[in-house]
Amino acid sequence: MEIQMKHIPGEEWIDFVRQVVHTPRKEKMKEHLEQGCKSCSKIVSLWQRVRQTAQNEKNYGPPGNVVRVAKASLAGANLKVNQKRQDSLAELLFDSFLQPRLEGSRSSSIGTRHMLYRAHPLQIDLLIESRADGRSVVVTGQLMDLCHPEVGAHDLRVTLSNLRGRVVQAATNQFGEFCQEIENSGNLELKFHGANDQPVVISLRDDLGG
Repeated sequence: MEIQMKHIPGEEWIDFVRQVVHTPRKEKMKEHLEQGCKSCSKIVSLWQRVRQTAQNEKNYGPPGNVVRVAKASLAGANLKVNQKRQDSLAELLFDSFLQPRLEGSRSSSIGTRHMLYRAHPLQIDLLIESRADGRSVVVTGQLMDLCHPEVGAHDLRVTLSNLRGRVVQAATNQFGEFCQEIENSGNLELKFHGANDQPVVISLRDDLGG
């Protein structure tokens, strides 16, 4: 009798790579990999590379003396930060559009885009999918507090705009998840309040690559 292997959801593999999975579940996931599941092994390998890239980023910071000189130059030029714009941009960690396309894959896959952002202490996992008629897109996301990974960033108000007058809002559930559909304009902007109630903006220009 042929036994069909049941795959583990991708979001669980993210927790597995970040080593925040409870021990009993972790052992079962290890056993699943040892059984030779190629699909899940590829997912684990992908997120291991993403994590390694994120860890290496801190090694590329500018020297302290260079930062001090730059700040002094700005102060001398009497340049001021626009106080009306208090938003901060999230840092992009992963974008499926920046990955090399698998051999034999078809262009129809452009209807889906997977992205991962960080706005400390939050990590934002986004999936953008186009409806069959192309008139709207569905944005599914999960916000996770990296300081408390066992608890989802729940009850956060998320605002989604297509930058053409259409705005929808959602609140994250107990797992930090939300899902909203919006008219497709080709561009999206996601906004929520992060640490210290400061607004965080994720700008998704050319969201599905045209």
